[in-house]
Amino acid sequence: MTTATAVSTDIVPSFIEDSWWAPDQQVLDSGNSTRVRDASTGEVLAVVCTAGLDIGAAVRFARSTGQAELGKLTFHERALKLKELAQFLNGHREPLYELSARTGATRGDSMVDIDGGIGVLFTFGSKGRRELPNSQVIVDGPAENLSKDGSFLGTHIYTRIPGAAVQINAFNFPVWGMLEKLAPAFLSGVPTIVKPATPTGYLTAAVVKLIVQSNILPKGSLQLISGPARDLLDHLDYRDLVAFTGSASTANHLRSHSNVMHGGVRFSSETDSLNAAILGPDAVPGTPEFEAFIRSLVTEVTVKAGQKCTGIRRTIVPKALVQDVVDAARARIEERVTLGDPRAEGVTMGALASLEQLEGVRDAVRELMSSGGELALGSLEAPPVTRADGTVGPADGGAFMAPVLLTWDDVEAGALHSVEAFGPVASVIGYDNPAHAVHLAALGSGSLVATVCTNDPAVARELVIGIAAHHGRVLMLNREDARSSTGHGSPVPHLTHGGPGRAGGGEELGGMRSVLHHMQRTALQGSPNMLTAVTGIWHTGADRNFDGVHPFRKNLAELRIGDAVRSDLRQVTLEDITAFAETTGDKFYAHTNEEAAAANPFFPGIVAHGYLLLSWAAGLFVDPAPGPVLANYGLENLRFLTPVAAGDSIRVTLTAKRITPRETDEYGEVAWDAVLTNQSDEIVATYDVLTLVEK
Repeated sequence: MTTATAVSTDIVPSFIEDSWWAPDQQVLDSGNSTRVRDASTGEVLAVVCTAGLDIGAAVRFARSTGQAELGKLTFHERALKLKELAQFLNGHREPLYELSARTGATRGDSMVDIDGGIGVLFTFGSKGRRELPNSQVIVDGPAENLSKDGSFLGTHIYTRIPGAAVQINAFNFPVWGMLEKLAPAFLSGVPTIVKPATPTGYLTAAVVKLIVQSNILPKGSLQLISGPARDLLDHLDYRDLVAFTGSASTANHLRSHSNVMHGGVRFSSETDSLNAAILGPDAVPGTPEFEAFIRSLVTEVTVKAGQKCTGIRRTIVPKALVQDVVDAARARIEERVTLGDPRAEGVTMGALASLEQLEGVRDAVRELMSSGGELALGSLEAPPVTRADGTVGPADGGAFMAPVLLTWDDVEAGALHSVEAFGPVASVIGYDNPAHAVHLAALGSGSLVATVCTNDPAVARELVIGIAAHHGRVLMLNREDARSSTGHGSPVPHLTHGGPGRAGGGEELGGMRSVLHHMQRTALQGSPNMLTAVTGIWHTGADRNFDGVHPFRKNLAELRIGDAVRSDLRQVTLEDITAFAETTGDKFYAHTNEEAAAANPFFPGIVAHGYLLLSWAAGLFVDPAPGPVLANYGLENLRFLTPVAAGDSIRVTLTAKRITPRETDEYGEVAWDAVLTNQSDEIVATYDVLTLVEK
């Protein structure tokens, strides 16, 4: 690759092969560079150029060094690094806010982007430790018995893909866009190559600089390409993954690349869409729902200057309420929205990211107007704005645009449902009835998100079921959640972010779903011992270790998968059953009425309570003296299989099934396979006992 040079503050650098890279002056003088400007003033901030950058070397470094370093860590160790990184970035937000203002973002916009991105790191750091094993393999579901004697089993496992996660991001969220993809990729153990959009990539580069300075992430786990990377997909194959956020046209172009079409590159996209917000017929002016709807509409038109892939583009309301919605939105905008340079006090709406973006939005509005849309609010003229010094006047080279609302006589006009103005623009259109509203929402051909605002459960059900298959997410907004809702345009890391059709057909976030997106699910067949060896989970039929030492006397350093204990038999008497019924109050007839119990097709007569058997089982396997086992914190997968009558006996066999040390505590979790059998070795009950055990 090109020799790294000293990084100039005027050049947005790349971070490749664990070092910063920038083109030499001769390359810059050749004209192969792009100037990046302050969105509010037009001032040149930096130069972006990748001429001479060896992208193939970045891919090779990710597959080799990145994979090797991340492969040394378990899921829990990676999760802790995400938490540590989140804490580090949390302490360096102020300089990022200052830099973010140059993108046209207000303080509130910047918090959505920067704090939101850091929040994703915190979330995956927490969920990774709570929901994943402290290992490198995820088992998907219980094992399937594939033979009569239990010697041949099948299951499914997830292991990380062996290549790189190439993440191509849009200009509107330069921090969140990177971190929301980095977190699940890192947690899965797959190295990231991030390629931000040029207009705001300098903010992404600033975050990467902080990450590198923190020295928290392993070598090769994050690389940055600042600028064009037209041959990036040429270097990828079936081992790699591309996660794209941006326009539908660019996504379709990338999806048609031969390495995606024929080479097996995994491709996921999250693209622009004509998201809808539907106002229920009950939500008339004066209701809490109407007020919440107007707040949501104005927020989505003005936050990030409307530059959100999740923004409301089509406001679908009862036909009689179109003018009411426009008037209420106008009043709220006039009262609460101050357009100008984000560095000026009192400004609540900033500029678009660039003059090119501004012209693109204006062109889209012109197309909408030529297709039947009428301006109900705003204009395409340059608005007066509040400058950084507090004065009000012309934009002076800034990419400013006032909020625009359009209305339509023809609510099924093709452009209305196909042309997106990616800025502070929305259309307000009227529907006849809920079925018509569903029809109009579906004309968007697939969207990321829709809001249904109503307090009528029947209307909510009709609208949601009608539009759900056309959307990746639906927010149900009413008076009960108006204050607590995260909002129409705010994806959360716990839930998937994506949508069908025009929206790209992909899914991001969604908790562990996005981690598994970076992994390969493989069907695994073999003997119980071999499945146990690969998965780290004891499988029925695998060897047990009855070494004479009760496994409850072993700490985590001594305990091994398969360590087991088998109890003696204990006989159940009718007196035991009756006493348990009297003590607990559980006098269900199967335990107290011989005639009624015998008439039940499941019981031979009076039978012991299932919870009596569980209580006895604990007494049969527990070692009572103080020791490494600190606490019992629950049961999982409990099933009662064979009834136990008076005169029968039970015993329990307890086997260490799964051992999960906690990285930050002096104890870990152990899941024990518990099997209750009767005097004839028939299985009475099966379940997992969960305990906390000292390291």
